Amino acid sequence: MKLKELIKHINYTEIRGEENPEIKAVEFDSRKVKPGTLFIAQKGLHTDGHQFIQKAIDNGAAAVVCEEFPSELPQNIAIIKVSDSMQTTGQIASVFYGNPSQKMKVVGVTGTNGKTSIATLLFRLFRELGYNAGLISTISYKINETEETASHTTPDALKIQQLLAKMEDAGCEFCFMEVSSHAVHQQRIAGIEFAGGVFTNITHDHLDYHKTFAEYIKAKQRFFDVLPATAFALTNIDDKNGLIMVQNTKARKITYSNRAMADFRCKVMETHFNGMLLNLDGQEVWTRFVGKFNASNLLAVYATALNLGQDSNEVLTHISNLEPVKGRFETIRSVDGKLAIVDYAHTPDALKNVLTAIGGIRTGNEQVITVVGAGGDRDKTKRPEMAQEAILGSDKVILTSDNPRTEEPAQIIRDMEAGVEQEWKNKVVSIENRREAIKTAVLLAQPGDIILIAGKGHENYQEVNGVKHHFDDVEEVKKCFGMDD
Repeated sequence: MKLKELIKHINYTEIRGEENPEIKAVEFDSRKVKPGTLFIAQKGLHTDGHQFIQKAIDNGAAAVVCEEFPSELPQNIAIIKVSDSMQTTGQIASVFYGNPSQKMKVVGVTGTNGKTSIATLLFRLFRELGYNAGLISTISYKINETEETASHTTPDALKIQQLLAKMEDAGCEFCFMEVSSHAVHQQRIAGIEFAGGVFTNITHDHLDYHKTFAEYIKAKQRFFDVLPATAFALTNIDDKNGLIMVQNTKARKITYSNRAMADFRCKVMETHFNGMLLNLDGQEVWTRFVGKFNASNLLAVYATALNLGQDSNEVLTHISNLEPVKGRFETIRSVDGKLAIVDYAHTPDALKNVLTAIGGIRTGNEQVITVVGAGGDRDKTKRPEMAQEAILGSDKVILTSDNPRTEEPAQIIRDMEAGVEQEWKNKVVSIENRREAIKTAVLLAQPGDIILIAGKGHENYQEVNGVKHHFDDVEEVKKCFGMDD
């Protein structure tokens, strides 16, 4: 593809050097540049791609996109100056890969909690409805039944467009993707034409990155601000920021709620550890999910499907057969009747939601024992809140390690212990080794008791000092229960 064709729809201020070379690839990593590549110099969090322009040229770059011209301008390549190279990456990548999002319906799901469940369940639902579909989620990237392990909640702009192009080649009519606040802020979704956006909720998280809750809200809101008028914006008005999210959108506004008047409503009729009966949009349906937060997720799935033109009765039939996403309220029962629940809850609100769901089902005679940690190199302010929520919803709490990353696990636990008030100390124990913490919880439990293992969910690793070691909460519980996996 010729350069001028690739950049004709982007905002650039100046072009120097070679006017219209042939472009065979697009990269923002200079190490991947080969002859004929367009190299885009991005200013990242830790490195500035402008420092590697010469390396890209040495590797054969045919053109360079940058925010600042290098001090020495070679004449044999094209150099294009733009104001925002992050945004430009997505725009160029979309054109390079044939604007795949314009040839299918892409729905983005954003919010603190529920993104993975809603996006994954939408993917599964539409596959059951007979469609070719794609998924971009925290757990995996899927194109029909082909699966690739995910590296980020929302991958970089080049990767997204590559995935969308593969989905188009596979005949996908729909793509459901998680949209993280980082992805919005870093312009990773630039160049995608969305058919719809879903807002789940917004609670305390990622303040290590966004610095303030107000900035975190703005990042989520920007996703809806750029939706086209042809799209729909589905928002959860049970969250106090639900209407704020869509106040500036050009898209068609739709609301859903478990508590208030809304376009789509849901009520929990019965709840058990193996599922719940819902009144969903006026019709009763049995589901294999537990908790009001999952009722909200299923309502969002239902509302999205109907806004994508699907039949209500057919959607409800398939919703009744859907199963929870791996690591989301995943239950394991021992031979002697102990119940373990593995859940990804890694924010105070998510932990509260899971414990509230457990509290709504328990008879009151059994103990709830919670094992919980907090991730390293992430928002430290939520650590004491995580401990508090665990204590308020449990009879015993074991504070332990999650993914410490480059921090000392013991210090992370001390940060959590700061949320433990004096009268609660007798029900809290700290065990740094997560495997030992899970073993201890199982030993403390009596038949009928409930053990919640929170924080890691689907993850099958523990990250320590940049190295991922195999660790799976479900595997550990099954070992303690004496079960063969």
